[in-house]
Amino acid sequence: MASPQCIENQRWIAATATHVERCFTEQDLMHQWLNPSLRCDPIGDWQVTVGSQMRFLLQIPLLQPSLISTVIERGPGLVVWEFEGFFQGRDRWECIPDETGTTLLNRFEFSVPNPLVQFGFKTFAQSWTQRDMAAQLKRLKQVAERL
Repeated sequence: MASPQCIENQRWIAATATHVERCFTEQDLMHQWLNPSLRCDPIGDWQVTVGSQMRFLLQIPLLQPSLISTVIERGPGLVVWEFEGFFQGRDRWECIPDETGTTLLNRFEFSVPNPLVQFGFKTFAQSWTQRDMAAQLKRLKQVAERL
């Protein structure tokens, strides 16, 4: 099994923790900041409660690798998804409010069990993923600050 990796980003947002949380728990808001090549479909009804599941589908030519993500932890301003597929790991979204806004922390911990996929990820996608995660938080900030 590959060694676990972690990509962590945080961004201060001039919005309440409630507004920031809505951006990563409400489907219509989520689709405003997610990378357009990433599709998020609920399995069953859209819910962000412990046990609810979503399928994240990477829409790239000829392939559409997907991850099944299950909410394993949920609290005010906090969602942790655990996923399986071409990656295995967790994606943590946490709001840390202060007197003037909210710091959003996103921590993506994962391993890539397939050596061929791991090589491809490290060679072609790792730096893109890091940049894309930071760009998504920037777009999420814009959505939250408009609410």
